[in-house]
Amino acid sequence: MESNSIGFIGAGNMANSLIQGLLAKTVSPDLIWASDIDERKLQQLADECGINTASSQQVAESVDVIVLAVKPQSMEDACQQLVTTLAERSPLIVSIAAGITVTRLQHWLGSDTAIVRCMPNTPALIGKGASGLFANNFVSDSQKQLAEQIMATVGLSLWVDSESDIDIVTALSGSGPAYFFLFMEAMQDAAKKMGLSEELARKLTYQTAAGAAELAMRSEDNTDELRRKVTSPGGTTERAINKFETGGLRELVASALQAARDRSIELSDEFGNK
Repeated sequence: MESNSIGFIGAGNMANSLIQGLLAKTVSPDLIWASDIDERKLQQLADECGINTASSQQVAESVDVIVLAVKPQSMEDACQQLVTTLAERSPLIVSIAAGITVTRLQHWLGSDTAIVRCMPNTPALIGKGASGLFANNFVSDSQKQLAEQIMATVGLSLWVDSESDIDIVTALSGSGPAYFFLFMEAMQDAAKKMGLSEELARKLTYQTAAGAAELAMRSEDNTDELRRKVTSPGGTTERAINKFETGGLRELVASALQAARDRSIELSDEFGNK
């Protein structure tokens, strides 16, 4: 990866995080290019990171990998600016736009374009992201490795077997941070109603969430075994867990993820019909 040039079409928060991640992995700023319709944002990025800035066409002419980091509704216009250049050379295309299918990208860019579709999430902004990746048949093994390395600069990077799995990834990890925020919000509200100060409730909730996640990641036990180990018979945790179970928490979570997955499919269809 350290010898491959990488260009970003769109210089928003996710692109910024990936650029910072690449630089942290000792990729030279001379190998990183970016374009954006917001010239001020682009100049700020160049000043802070020392990377190259140019038009979309110039980026496409200069790099081995193009990361499409524009909003979904702007993707068709962004792709149209690249078509002429892509007809002459074949960089890898990595799309991080939600709801834009590989089929749609191939329609805009060319049917034989090597494309990797990614679904990152917002913790990528602090290097703790989780991304699902899917490659079409034109992506070589070396290009797959390169795409994985790029996304791994901001967290976990995993391949899925089919593009439809991206909708599940969207429901699980793409939208997932908001689920945990909601649960944390509910815990804080309950603790405050029982008498804790807002600051104390917040700090204890955040640390408990961070500690539980870290423990799960480091442990060889799965989550149900970890839960059993902390749930003493007849104790406080058992009583709380029983409330969750009888209240239908598992069914509610399953229903929520299904709803998110269905909406992801709907959005893909909506963008595909435009």
